[in-house]
Amino acid sequence: MKREPTNTETGISTIRSYSKDLTKKPGVYKMLDASKEILYIGKAKNLFNRVKSYTNLNNHTYRIKKMISETRSMEFTITSTEAEALLLEANLIKKNKPKYNIAMRDDKSFAKILVNKEHDYPRLMKYRGDNKLNGDYYGPFASAGAVNKTIDTLQKAFLIRTCSNHVFENRSRPCLLYQINRCSAPCTGEISKQNYDHLINDLHDFMNGRASNIKDKIYTDMQNESANFNYENAAKLRDRLETINKIISQQSINNSNIGDADAFGISRLNNVVCIQVFFIRAGQNWGNREYYPIANKLDTNPEILDSFIAQFYTSHPCPNNIIVSEKLPSEKLLSSALSEKNKRKIKITQPKQGEKYKLVKKVLMNAEQALNRKVNQMQDQKSLLEGLATKLQLNKVPRRIEVYDNSHTQGSFPVGAMIVVGQNGFDNKNYRKFNIKSRDISTSDDYAMMREVLTRRFAKLSEKNFQDSSPDLVVIDGGKGQLNIAIDIMKENKIKDIEVISISKDKNRKYGNEKIHSKEKGVFILDKNDPIFFFLQRIRDEAHRFAIGSHRTRRGKQINYSRLDDIEGIGLRRKQHLMRYFGSIKSISEASFDDIIKVPGISEKLAKDIHSSFKNR
Repeated sequence: MKREPTNTETGISTIRSYSKDLTKKPGVYKMLDASKEILYIGKAKNLFNRVKSYTNLNNHTYRIKKMISETRSMEFTITSTEAEALLLEANLIKKNKPKYNIAMRDDKSFAKILVNKEHDYPRLMKYRGDNKLNGDYYGPFASAGAVNKTIDTLQKAFLIRTCSNHVFENRSRPCLLYQINRCSAPCTGEISKQNYDHLINDLHDFMNGRASNIKDKIYTDMQNESANFNYENAAKLRDRLETINKIISQQSINNSNIGDADAFGISRLNNVVCIQVFFIRAGQNWGNREYYPIANKLDTNPEILDSFIAQFYTSHPCPNNIIVSEKLPSEKLLSSALSEKNKRKIKITQPKQGEKYKLVKKVLMNAEQALNRKVNQMQDQKSLLEGLATKLQLNKVPRRIEVYDNSHTQGSFPVGAMIVVGQNGFDNKNYRKFNIKSRDISTSDDYAMMREVLTRRFAKLSEKNFQDSSPDLVVIDGGKGQLNIAIDIMKENKIKDIEVISISKDKNRKYGNEKIHSKEKGVFILDKNDPIFFFLQRIRDEAHRFAIGSHRTRRGKQINYSRLDDIEGIGLRRKQHLMRYFGSIKSISEASFDDIIKVPGISEKLAKDIHSSFKNR
C-alpha cells in the first residue's frame, strides 16, 4: 500500500516545484496555505537561492518547519534591487500581517504642526496626512495632545493666529486671544505684514533649533522698549522670552548635538515585546510612543526591531538619523533602502557611548516601564476574565468578548455598536459600527435595531472566518427581550459555542442596581463592590460611549452631506476646497457671496448657487 506524503513532505515538494525555474534576481516571495491565506512574506537578494533553502529542513527552526509544512503555493514579485525588495516586503507585511511574520499592531498616523502659508497671513494649526498644503510642517508628534499643547505654547511665544480664514476675513475688532497676549491680531491690522512675517520666521528658526538667536533678539528688543519707556511692549516681550525659556527647559536634551533623530529601544518579557520610539527634532524631544508588535518567541530582539523599523517607515516620516538599542541584522541594507526612498542619506547607529548612548538608555528605561505596565494590565485582565467565568458560571474563560448597544435620536440616524474586549483589554481596532439600514424600523424600536445588528454580525460569516473572529461571550445592553433576540439569532445561524448574557438596570434605571440575565442560569445580582461587577459596568459603558459617538458622527455627516452635496456642481474636490477655506459647514452657511467666490475652483454661478441654497434653507 502506497504511503501518503506528510504535510512537511508536501510543503517541501511544493516549494521545490516553484524553485526549479525561479530567477536569481532580487524580489519578494509569499508562502500561501491551502486556502490561499498568506503564511509568510520574505525578501531575497537571490530568489532562487532563498526559496531553494527552504527545501532543506536541517537549516531551519521549528517555526519555519511548521510554516513549510503548511505551504501549498507561492507567489513572487521581482524587483530591481534588494533595497527595493526590502521596502516592498515591509509594505506587504504591514498590509497583510501574515502569521509567521513580525507585524506592527498599531499604525496610527502622527499629528504634525503646520504653518499654513496659503494665506497672506500664515495660520498655525494641527495637521494630519500628506504634506499637500503650502507651508512649513513640524513633526511628528507622539500624540494629538502633544500637538495641541505645543500649539498653545507657541501661541504665547510667537503670537501667530490660529483662526480659520473665514473668521480672519470677517473680524472687525481683535478677539479675546489678542487681549490675553496670545495672538498679534493681524486680522484687524494690529500688526503690520512685515512684522508678522518676522514672527513667522522666528517660529521657523525656533522649531529648527535656533532658539538662542531668537532669545537674544527678543531680549534686545525688550531692552530697547524699556529704554524708550514703552513698558507695556517690554512686558509682552518679557512674557514671550519666559515662555521660550520654559519650552527649552522642558523639551531640550542637555547639551544636545543630536539634531533630528528617531530613537528606538526594545524590551521583552516572556512573549510580550515593547518597542519604544522617541522623536527628537532640532534637539528637542517631541514626545514618545510605545508599540507592542506581534512576534514569535523564537524571534530575537534584533530581528524584531529590524522588521519593525522597516514597516514603521513605510508610512511615517524618516529623519536623517535612526538610533537603535540593538545591532540590526539588515542595518546596511535598511539604511540604503531608506536613503533611496527619501533621496537623502539616512544613518542608522547603535551608540556605545556619549550623548546618543544616554538617549538610548532613556528610551530603554521607558520601554521597560511600559512593558511592565502592559504585563501587569494583562495579568489583571486575565484575573477579571477568570473571575467573570466563575461568577457567571460560563463554560470557559472568555478570550474575546463582544458587547452590543444601540443609539438614536427619536428614531433618527440609528446606529448599532460593537466593542471588543480581550486579554489585552479593549481592542479598539476591532470595534465596529452598524448604520441601521431597514426603513421598516419604527422610532425607538430597540428590539428591531438589535436584531438587525446581530443578524448582520453573524449571518454571513463562513465557518473559517467565524473561527478566526468569533467571540466566546456576547454581552447585550438590555433585558430579557434583547437577550432572547440574541439567542434567536444564534439559533438561526446554528451557532452553539457562544454564550450570551445581557445587562439591565432596575425599574428606576438606577446606576449600580444592574442585573445580569442568562438564558440557562437565570438572573445574577452581583455585589456593588465586586470587581467583576465593575468590569461588566465598564465594558457596558464603553459600548454605550462608542454607540453614542458613532450616532453623533453619522448624524453630523448626514447633516453636512445634505447641505453641500445636494448642490449641483459640488463634488468631493470642491467640497474639500470649501471646507479648507471656511473650516466648517456653519461658516459656509454664514458666508457672503463675495467670500464664497474667493474659494479656488468656485465659479461665479456656483458661488451664487451655494449662497442662495444656504440662505433658502
